[in-house]
Amino acid sequence: MITELIRNFCIIAHIDHGKSTLADRLLEMTGAISSREKKAQFLDNLDIERERGITVKAQTVSLKYKAKNGTTYLLNLIDTPGHVDFTYEVSQSIKACEGALLIVDAAQGVQAQTVANVYLAVADDLEILPVINKIDLPAAEPKRVLAEIENLIGLDTSEAVEVSAKSGLGVDKLLEEIIKTVPPPKGDPEKPLLALIFDSWFDAYLGVVVLFRVFDGEVSVNDRIILMSNEKQYIVTSLGKHTPHKKNFDKIGVGETGFFTASIKDLSDVRVGDSVTLVKNPTPKALPGYAPIKSMVFSGLYPVDTDDYNSLKSAMAKLSLNDASINYEAESSTALGFGFRCGFLGLLHLEIVQERLEKEFDLNIILTNPSVVFKVIDHKSREIEVDNPVKLPPPQNIKQIKEPYVCGTILTPSKYIGGVMKLAIDKRAIQKSLEYLSTDRAILKFEFPLSEILIDFYDQLKTLTEGYASFDYELIDYRAGKMVRLDILINGELIDALSLIAHKDKIRENGLFFTKQLKSVIPRQMFEVSIQAALGAKIIARETISALRKNVTAKCYGGDITRKRKLLEKQKRGKKRMKQLGTVEVPKEAFLSLLRFTKS
Repeated sequence: MITELIRNFCIIAHIDHGKSTLADRLLEMTGAISSREKKAQFLDNLDIERERGITVKAQTVSLKYKAKNGTTYLLNLIDTPGHVDFTYEVSQSIKACEGALLIVDAAQGVQAQTVANVYLAVADDLEILPVINKIDLPAAEPKRVLAEIENLIGLDTSEAVEVSAKSGLGVDKLLEEIIKTVPPPKGDPEKPLLALIFDSWFDAYLGVVVLFRVFDGEVSVNDRIILMSNEKQYIVTSLGKHTPHKKNFDKIGVGETGFFTASIKDLSDVRVGDSVTLVKNPTPKALPGYAPIKSMVFSGLYPVDTDDYNSLKSAMAKLSLNDASINYEAESSTALGFGFRCGFLGLLHLEIVQERLEKEFDLNIILTNPSVVFKVIDHKSREIEVDNPVKLPPPQNIKQIKEPYVCGTILTPSKYIGGVMKLAIDKRAIQKSLEYLSTDRAILKFEFPLSEILIDFYDQLKTLTEGYASFDYELIDYRAGKMVRLDILINGELIDALSLIAHKDKIRENGLFFTKQLKSVIPRQMFEVSIQAALGAKIIARETISALRKNVTAKCYGGDITRKRKLLEKQKRGKKRMKQLGTVEVPKEAFLSLLRFTKS
């Protein structure tokens, strides 16, 4: 197709600002789906996306649109996630586009993730078209929102389009504005093939399916291609596009996006960000690709049934192909057996991966306490990166522990500023700035220890501000802190999967919480169970689960008291012997309760 008639653009926004709804309207108004096929979140094909009402995976679709000037254009649209944990998905999509629709809720205004995503698009020199959505809401204030975009982001809003994605109001004007604003792709069809892989997934019948964008040249079915990062060669067996239904093509040319299959069975061969070219006429230089992903949160994933380890291993390989932001390596635990140490972009990302493993691969898994990467300096000034509390060296070998700090941006209504500041201070934050965007909206910037905002910070912030505040963060540096390891012992046996690294000032609070939480979820045994939180050799908190007891004196009706005492002493000796030989099985609920409610 003529490149002048192609428009590649993505939709970026904060979570719940109407990206997927707008994508649905674009599908309808271009005739890509019939009225019978209409459904909410049409492009979201994961069950978890529909259940939670969020986009987790970026989705692509090619649409044909006949403009008012009578010309038919090809619109290649990518709908991206909005949550901070899925920024990597957004960055992948941006690399394949020339333009971006910035969707902003007319009632909520500019949010933290809105700003972050715009900066990603600006860094890649995309043409950005502001779109004010939900203008039909009673609380909509389009003029205020436009002013916020200009003041906070610095974008020109003179060409901004006001729409209601739900009703379709203004979407026809938006389509015309996309043709006008988004530049056509640049590229030379006569040059050797140069294409970028920006997504991939595994199909049980086709093998690896690769989503790509052609920058130069063209690719046809039966062409022999080479993946430039590892020089693996394959023959293209099929080419296609999502329109939104899968449609096969004989070739895909410059400026277009599509997918190909090549009987690729080895999951590790395909890397998101890799370049593709032809074997017979290779391009001399690969595309820059993507910056390496930095995991922010680490947790251990273990199968509840140890026999499922190989199934978990296979599932992780397939899932990491579909989600390039997951890093994992094998590890073992004395309490849980064999599993994997996984790196995630955030806690929501962790929960999504857990749910996908359980629902898509029918696995029952246990997650250990989330942790961040600490930098440990020993007495020989050597630096060791520790992402698992169990790997922390003994205290006598540690000179200093550095913890990661992030720059956190909070956008909130002005009336909640006091509560937000108190919450941030409780999390050991350092306030850097406070700026009023208007009389009733403010933006605050703090420097947070990453470990303090991992678990419940976002939930507390939303509760405190009645859901109106938004939060975004980025890693800035590592700083020295008074960090120590808290161990959990059950009947004197260390449960390594429950260990965590926390600030010394909060270690007792965490210890008390851990022991009480475990007491509430571990079932009673036939013997007494002690639950202890230890700081080295020092026990800082303890709870005891009393034993289940049979009433051995029930058969004694009167008689000498010594007879009852003998029976009770015999029972006591039996309980002691059982405690020495018996083992306590920690249920999955114990790990989940600590994961969801750990106090940082």
